[in-house]
Amino acid sequence: MSLDKSEVQKIAWLARLAIDEQDISTYSDELSKILGLVETMNSVDTDGISPIAHPLDLTARLRPDEVTETNQRDKFQQNAPVIEAGCYLVPKVIE
Repeated sequence: MSLDKSEVQKIAWLARLAIDEQDISTYSDELSKILGLVETMNSVDTDGISPIAHPLDLTARLRPDEVTETNQRDKFQQNAPVIEAGCYLVPKVIE
């Protein structure tokens, strides 16, 4: 797919981008290459191929869920303007 000057200008306007006149042809070529790549990828037959999250069959290394920090809630809440029952109170923003 090839983009012409007016299409590049319209895309730039929609994206609120300022493009110099002399750069429009470069943007047109580059965007056309990207759209060509998308067309090529869309033409690949993917029937029978299941989606995967990662190309390699790896398992995540998980660390044990252990507390490593001390509870400093009281120290942190000293800076809060208003607290109640260990919770920060904030102004109501939704009626």
